[in-house]
Amino acid sequence: MSYIEKNLMNGESVVYRTHLHWVIFLWPIIFTVIAIFLFCLGVQIATTAAALFLFVAIIMSLNSFITYKTSEFAVTNRRVIVKTGFIRRNSIEVMLNKVEGIQVDQGIIGRIFRYGSITITGTGGTKEPYHRIYAPLDFRKKVQEQIPDMHV
Repeated sequence: MSYIEKNLMNGESVVYRTHLHWVIFLWPIIFTVIAIFLFCLGVQIATTAAALFLFVAIIMSLNSFITYKTSEFAVTNRRVIVKTGFIRRNSIEVMLNKVEGIQVDQGIIGRIFRYGSITITGTGGTKEPYHRIYAPLDFRKKVQEQIPDMHV
């Protein structure tokens, strides 16, 4: 059971859920490709460098995988819930009526591959940025769709 399901209030349901984008695995992939290229050269120094690149790629992949699996982003009918981290957990839960805005930051590559950063701004000046989120515009849209329902 995920963090979000464990922390739902009575009568609360998840309306939208997203996750980190696969782009967080880009550097481990690049290091692996470099390692394969260096192994193919067959030269002793290149093989040693390839082993180093492969070791770094494995460490980076493990870090990215843990980050990917331990990050949760959800919009419920009452709150915006974000949880990141495994050992050092960071979570934010903002009631929808306390959300002042959600800023989306996307570069050209982010727009092409549908990832970007979101910054959740709550009343009282709380600003929490989260990077490399899959479909950040959809996340913002779902929050905005839920806010009018809070006044009913």
